[in-house]
Amino acid sequence: MQEIIKAIEEASIEIKELIETGDTGKSDQENSTGDTQLKLDIASDIIIERIFKQLPTVKAIVSEEQEDIINLNENGEYLIAYDPLDGSSLVDVNLSVGSIYGIYKNEFNAKNIVASVYVVFGPRVEMVVAIDDVKMYRLKHGKFEFIQNIVLKQKGNLKAPGSTQSAWAPHHKQMVDDIFNDGYRLRYSGGMVPDLHQILLKGGGLFSYPGTTDKPKGKLRQLFEVFPFALAYEKAGGGAIDGHKRLLEVETTHIHDTSPCFFGSNEEIKRVLEVYKAHG
Repeated sequence: MQEIIKAIEEASIEIKELIETGDTGKSDQENSTGDTQLKLDIASDIIIERIFKQLPTVKAIVSEEQEDIINLNENGEYLIAYDPLDGSSLVDVNLSVGSIYGIYKNEFNAKNIVASVYVVFGPRVEMVVAIDDVKMYRLKHGKFEFIQNIVLKQKGNLKAPGSTQSAWAPHHKQMVDDIFNDGYRLRYSGGMVPDLHQILLKGGGLFSYPGTTDKPKGKLRQLFEVFPFALAYEKAGGGAIDGHKRLLEVETTHIHDTSPCFFGSNEEIKRVLEVYKAHG
């Protein structure tokens, strides 16, 4: 596992340089879900794939930017699903973006995730590793140094409500309105990584990306985004659900499956469960 963490550190240092100097324009390619790929997405993907291919412990990898699983080493122990540069469209307006990694064994599904890592590229570069607990490291002078353990409070005061509001179900909209009426603060950049990172570091709150009228199964992808953060939030003492059950109990039928998702401290997750149970 440490070999994989070191590889992610190496990739992150290269991606940091790429973000600072690379082309932020669009490519003429689309990813598996029909989104136009930015040149930074493609370049980040190439960096990560090249570095993971050097590791004998990695059996296979799959990227959000590619259609299929890439088999590497038949006798490898780990499978890695990753989003090379989540929120890359925010780079050209100088907002934080990130990379997300889910590390699995045997098969790519929630029950087999054993670790997750995400990296935030902002004013500082920070890496958060979830295995038995959740640890944060910061890039200083070319090396990642341990900063702190991350533990969520039972209740937070931040709310990051994702997706297009016009497509929300009425009960979801009412829940969000009620949360804000209770004094929660809006924190939403449009980047999954920085928004979830902020809730973790500030002690708690709720990030939501529900199923909507145009995307009933949500937008965020299970293997690359949802399950890695679900593991991080649970290991930090919080919760992660699809509105009805733990995200780490959700089944995956295809590597690019999506899921509604809610991440937060325990009081906020309890609130979501109560609202969604009342509305089927």
